[in-house]
Amino acid sequence: MAAKTLNPNAEVMGKSAALMMNINAAKGMYDVLKTNLGPKGTIKMLVGGSGDLKLTKDGNVLLREMQIQHPTAMMIARTATAQDDITGDGTSSTVLLIGDLLKQSERYLSDGLHPRVLVEGFEVAKRASLEFLETFKQDVDTGFKTFDREMLRCVARTSLGTKVTEVLAEQLTDIVTDAVTFVRPEEGPVDLHMVEIMHMRHKFQSDTRLVKGLVLDHGARHPDMKKHVENAYILTCNISLEYEKSEINSGFFYSSADQRDKLVKAERKFTDMRVEAVIALKKKMCDGTDKNFVVINQKGIDPISLEMLARAGIVALRRAKKRNMERLVLCCGGYAVNSELELLPEACGFAGKVYEHVLGDEVYTFVEEPKKPGACTVLIKGQNDHSIAQIKDAVRDGLRAVNNVLNDSAVVQGAGAFEVAATYNLRTKVMATVQGRAKLGVEAFAEALLVIPKTLAENSGFDAQEKNIELTDEYVKGNVVGLDVVTGDPMSPSMLGVYDNFCVKRQILHSAPVIASQLLLVDEVMRAGMNMRRG
Repeated sequence: MAAKTLNPNAEVMGKSAALMMNINAAKGMYDVLKTNLGPKGTIKMLVGGSGDLKLTKDGNVLLREMQIQHPTAMMIARTATAQDDITGDGTSSTVLLIGDLLKQSERYLSDGLHPRVLVEGFEVAKRASLEFLETFKQDVDTGFKTFDREMLRCVARTSLGTKVTEVLAEQLTDIVTDAVTFVRPEEGPVDLHMVEIMHMRHKFQSDTRLVKGLVLDHGARHPDMKKHVENAYILTCNISLEYEKSEINSGFFYSSADQRDKLVKAERKFTDMRVEAVIALKKKMCDGTDKNFVVINQKGIDPISLEMLARAGIVALRRAKKRNMERLVLCCGGYAVNSELELLPEACGFAGKVYEHVLGDEVYTFVEEPKKPGACTVLIKGQNDHSIAQIKDAVRDGLRAVNNVLNDSAVVQGAGAFEVAATYNLRTKVMATVQGRAKLGVEAFAEALLVIPKTLAENSGFDAQEKNIELTDEYVKGNVVGLDVVTGDPMSPSMLGVYDNFCVKRQILHSAPVIASQLLLVDEVMRAGMNMRRG
């Protein structure tokens, strides 16, 4: 072999062995993720090296957490996780489509067909399927005030239903839909970072709720400060309200107690002036009204300053996280103050309710009923870390699903309806336009698309081939149908509200055939890299 001539230490795998290695790796990934697809999919338990456990049916979590050593399998896993990074869903579907494309190709390759012929057919089928997707999609009204909330709920429910139980998915549907619409600006894209995901190991999963405001993971640091205030002005600031030591080594020598007292007063005076400026602003805005005043500071507040603020009736929180400072300004209004010279009434935001919640050793501060929507918090509750982690992953996917609808202004009917329709389109219309052996590639692609309804049927306990034939027969009659995973009968996805994201389907059709084609065109696997010279 040429590679052996150039490098005697090289490890080379020939054409047929390289193809079989790639096909077997894809089939292995297919078998791992096949049982996870759909609302009836099973759960995988991942055990870490230190014995820690993770229960999940989310393909993205599985592929990121699993230790995959096979190079081809690793390539497929990276493609699938990239799919999740871009669109937030479709990880398992991408792996299944790549696996089935290579599985269908194996039949033709064993009969002596050249991989290049199949790849050409894949390319034709991919383009035709993307064009068909544009005609199959369903437009959605996503105007700022006229948006179709029920459609957003349907997409969120479909996404969440594949990650958590049906009852919990129904509850989380309203939470993620309201969260995205709450932080949505009139113009421009939605910033999902403005939806904070907090968790409490407390009560049950069903107690998870949406807080239309913020939840801070710390409380007031003085026992005399109020635990619950209403109609509060919120001052967000980044001012140090604690005694600061000089940055250089210095000494002060005094000869009498008088001089020492003057030194102490002079050192405190600088900090006290800042605290008094805050108190003066509070008096100016709140005296003679029923309003309260809350200071949330990114820097520290020392005990003496806390005492002064408590006497003035101010609730003060110190060392707030930077991300919460940004959200507070968006949520409550006003702007972050960096100097005591900027302490003006217009710098303050407003919230209808600020209260403290103590849970064991943890203290949480809730800022609710803000002046303007701009940030909110999904407060996840659960008995243990497993359930909390599962809900967290599901909520992230649900938020992305709703956001995708707002960006695309379109959805695709789910439950395998698009795959059945696209397969019929390829076999009846596209095949007639393709010349020669490339038709075999189109046929393999069409058959591979049916992996989604087949797997849904298998995971629901039905016969995959029988259900596929029923779905195709119903589509030939002119009905757009998907698989009802409960009864096993063909059903209208639009009637039951089963919708997928348009961008997820488009991304799957873009990425899966490309990776499958590249793996089919590998004719040699060589281990002859530069690092082999070492040692």
